[in-house]
Amino acid sequence: MWTSWRFIGTLPQARNETPAKPEAGIGSRKRLGGRNSVITETPSVSQLSQVISQAITPAFLLGALAAFISVLILRMNRVVDRSQALNAIEGSDPARAHLKADLPRLKQRSVLLNRAIFYASTSAIFATLLVIVAFVSAFLESSTTRIAVLFVVTLGFFAAALVNLARETRIALHEFDYY
Repeated sequence: MWTSWRFIGTLPQARNETPAKPEAGIGSRKRLGGRNSVITETPSVSQLSQVISQAITPAFLLGALAAFISVLILRMNRVVDRSQALNAIEGSDPARAHLKADLPRLKQRSVLLNRAIFYASTSAIFATLLVIVAFVSAFLESSTTRIAVLFVVTLGFFAAALVNLARETRIALHEFDYY
């Protein structure tokens, strides 16, 4: 009686049983004495480096998106400043009144830049989610389908932002900019 009570809750080796084979992965579960218990394994250096390397690539994309958004905001500031300067021209100044004809073009540029900022910001949000999901998926060794979908969505929004920047740049190269 004493010996059977003493072995309750101990490892299978202590009861002269064959130990359960460990499953691969960090935080895997083993069956011990009829009960489930979580075994925490210390990840190896190679596992940690793999997790970090899989999360670093989307982080670089996130840094590039932040720099791109900064460029878009600077361009928007230039458009707004020019619009304000043109609106400040009085109608009684005949030498510069013709410059006000540039206002519709500046409005169109601001609309395109606003869209580009929106798409780039959305892409940055998806890139942030991509970093989180990539890290968690690599750590838990789960499916990479979500990572691929998030990466495609991120690049889709980034491409939309680039298209709007290209359209805005084409409009910006106009004869009114040389006055």
